[in-house]
Amino acid sequence: MFDSIAGDYDSLNHLFSLNMDRRWRRKAVAEVMRDAAPRQILDVACGTGDLAVALAGAAPRGGRVTGVDISKKMLALVGRKAAKAGVAFNIKTEVADAEHLPYADGTFDAVTCAFGVRNFEHRARGLEEFLRVLRPGGKAVILELSVPQRTGFKRFYNLYFSRIMPWIGGRVSGDPEAYKYLAASVNAFPAPEHFCDELRAAGFYGVRYVTFTSGLCRMYVGEKPEL
Repeated sequence: MFDSIAGDYDSLNHLFSLNMDRRWRRKAVAEVMRDAAPRQILDVACGTGDLAVALAGAAPRGGRVTGVDISKKMLALVGRKAAKAGVAFNIKTEVADAEHLPYADGTFDAVTCAFGVRNFEHRARGLEEFLRVLRPGGKAVILELSVPQRTGFKRFYNLYFSRIMPWIGGRVSGDPEAYKYLAASVNAFPAPEHFCDELRAAGFYGVRYVTFTSGLCRMYVGEKPEL
C-alpha cells in the first residue's frame, strides 16, 4: 500500500495537515536533542525520510541517522531529500521490519518513529524492539496522529478524515483505500494513557506525552533504564 502512494506521500501529508506535520517533526527533533545530542539515531518506519533528514541536520558532528522501512519505494526517495538538505553522508537507509530490527542490543542513542507505530502488526513487539536496540539511558520519541477530544473539533475531524481526505487522496494518488486506511488506523490507535501503559509494559520508564494542535497529534517519550 505504501509503495503505491510513495510518489504523492509528501505533498498529500503537507496538504492534509496544512503543513502542521513539519512543526510536529521539529518538536520531535528538539526532544531528541534536548538532553544530550545523540550520535547514533534510528528512525523506524522512516517513510520518505522527513524526520530522518531533520534529525541528521540537527545531530552533532559525526552523528549518523539510520532510517528503516518496509517500503522500498518510500526509501528510494530518502536519498534525494537528504542530498538536497546536504546531509546525505549522515544518513543510511535499510529495508527492515520494525518488529525484527537487524541491530544488536544497545546500538542506538535514540529511536524515533513518526506516524508509523499505528501500522505495526504487533505493536508490543515493535516497542520491545525499540527498547532492545537503545543503549541504557537512551530515549524513544514517537509521533502519532490521534483523535481530538473537543466535541466541535472532533465532529469536523471525523468528517474530514472519513470523507474528504479519502476522496482527495484517492483522486491524487489513485489509491483511495490507502487514505480510508489512514483514518481507520488513527481511530483504532489507543488513547494516550493506554499507549503510555504499553510503553511502560515494554520496559520504558519516565513515559510521558505532549499534545499538539488540539489533539491531532501527540508526541510520546520513553527512556530505557540505566544499567
